[in-house]
Amino acid sequence: MYDFVVVGVGPAGARLSRRAAEAGYDVLALEKGEVGTPLACSGHVSTDVWSFVPDGAKDRLLQNRVYGANFRVGGPDSDAHPFYKNEEVSNVVDRVELDRTLAEAAREAGADVREGHTVTAVEEHADRVTVTASVGGERRTFEARMVAGCDGPVSRVRRAVGLPEPAEKLHGVLAFDDEPDFGDYVDVHLTVPRFFAWRIPRGDAGVEYGLAAPPGREVNELFDRLTAAYGVETDRFCSGAIPIGPPETVTTRRVFLAGDAAAQTKPFTGGGILYGMTAADLAVRVIDPDRPRTLAEYERAWRDALANEIRLGHLIRRAYSLPAPVQRAGLRALSGEIGVHMDRPSSFFSREHLRAALSSIA
Repeated sequence: MYDFVVVGVGPAGARLSRRAAEAGYDVLALEKGEVGTPLACSGHVSTDVWSFVPDGAKDRLLQNRVYGANFRVGGPDSDAHPFYKNEEVSNVVDRVELDRTLAEAAREAGADVREGHTVTAVEEHADRVTVTASVGGERRTFEARMVAGCDGPVSRVRRAVGLPEPAEKLHGVLAFDDEPDFGDYVDVHLTVPRFFAWRIPRGDAGVEYGLAAPPGREVNELFDRLTAAYGVETDRFCSGAIPIGPPETVTTRRVFLAGDAAAQTKPFTGGGILYGMTAADLAVRVIDPDRPRTLAEYERAWRDALANEIRLGHLIRRAYSLPAPVQRAGLRALSGEIGVHMDRPSSFFSREHLRAALSSIA
């Protein structure tokens, strides 16, 4: 019997598998296809990501350095309201290779990472959890003291054990133009209902265009308008759900969720790579697979770490739905040099940001 069966080997699942294996636990990690595919989300992340990957991986994964963002209440020809630092704000990484690198780190730590395992059932018992997977048409069963559902926004684990759904799921789409672009700024367009569209320079990998909106909207039509406004034709079209708003609980007696499955994401961007890996680290720190009651400690730990940032993120997102004149006025007032960390909205109230804002005014 395994200590942990981890379902899903994205960033959260791979990180949890690695850290649990390093802690001496017997870990099995199951991915339904190949790790890293299909691509379903952006690789624009804060520089904190490098503390989660093995030494030496940065040179291989880094595609571009970003120093700020141009916010626009319209298309590419509308007025730009720049927010910037004199140092890197964020990085663009090879998203597929990031997943594969994290999964390989889990393997090297001792986790048994298996691809091509589609989990079809999860059953809780008093002393264990049974996980059934389809492998090349064959049915295989595994037993564990605990199961970690890290299987994304449409989590089979979450549904199998009856945990509540995220408060909301957005529909995100993105595609790529192969023209190299090492620009210092991303472009953010507040032109999509209740969310935004973006353009991200990815160095030699080209340019990423994307947007997210509530389901039911004409997302593809909105995306076509975005790329037409830039005068580009894109390929490698990707689409996926973006969970927003963690449910009231992400644990049962012997099952817990992490990452997108738990909606541990930023409400104002939809990104969840760093939040999910942070929750994974906390899970390994406080959960004892022989003591189911420790799952309550995990609930407290990750909420203590992330709930305030998520709450402030919801407040930021409300600004996306303000009338355009109000948005323009707010962006004009706030634009300039910043000291804000892209994963921590609370940093808006930091001394660093106050100094940067005062310097910009001066």
